[in-house]
Formats: sequence, C-alpha cells, structure tokens
Amino acid sequence: MFPVSLNLAINWQCKHTWKTASYNTSWCLLGCAMGDLATIAYFQLMGIDWPVWAIMSLAIFNGLMTSIMLETIILARQMMLKLAFKTAIGMSVISMVAMEAAMNVTDFVLTGGAVLTWWVIPLMLAAGFITPLPYNYWRLKAHGKACH
Repeated sequence: MFPVSLNLAINWQCKHTWKTASYNTSWCLLGCAMGDLATIAYFQLMGIDWPVWAIMSLAIFNGLMTSIMLETIILARQMMLKLAFKTAIGMSVISMVAMEAAMNVTDFVLTGGAVLTWWVIPLMLAAGFITPLPYNYWRLKAHGKACH
C-alpha cells in the first residue's frame, strides 16, 4: 500500500542504495522479460494473428507471473514459501507493472507492433530496467524495503 507521506526528501546520491536497487531491478527484469518476451516470440513464431493489444496484454500478464514466480523462488531461500509469495507480490508489483509497460511501449513505438527483432530487445530491456529503478531506489531509501 502507499505510505501516508511520500518521503521524497531523501538522499538520491547514495551509491550503495543505487547498487542495491539496480541488483533488485535486474532480478525483476529477468523475471518479467522471460514471460513477456517468450509470449511475444511465441505469437510471432507461430504466426498467430491476434490484435497487438491482446498479445501485449498477455505478454504483460505472463511477464508479471514469471517475475512473481522467480522472486518467490529467490525469497523462499530466506523465508517460508507462503511468506515469500506474499512478499513477492506485495513489494514489487508497482515496479513490475512499470517495467512491463515500458518494455511493451518501447516495442510498439519502435516496431509498430508486438514484434521481436535483434535490435529492439536490448532497447526493451533497457527501458524496462531504467523505468522502475528510481522507484526501487526510493523504496529502499525511504522505507528500507526491497524485494530481494
């Protein structure tokens, strides 16, 4: 849930926090990218003619699911599985949604659809990494909360 006060008066210069936020964001990106890119690739390779919005909606959903699964597995090494699942869902949904939206908007803007090419994938991943990074940094700095 959103905190009562959004503490934006934090130190945005902390290298340690940027490093930790980047590490956390990388794991989230791995999970999101697995489901998202696999979905788009499947539709592209199989020649399934769905509307772009439908493919991207399914890709976003699958990206969220694979990210939650990956984060649950990572967290389960530190806590009970049920708590790991709740933590994975509760602590990173905003980050994952922002990441998924950035990746799919980038794909659509650059290719005009749900299309994977050798040159668009790195740009999608970069957009997916950069977009939630400030939020993940803020969450760590303001609340000491991370998903990993």
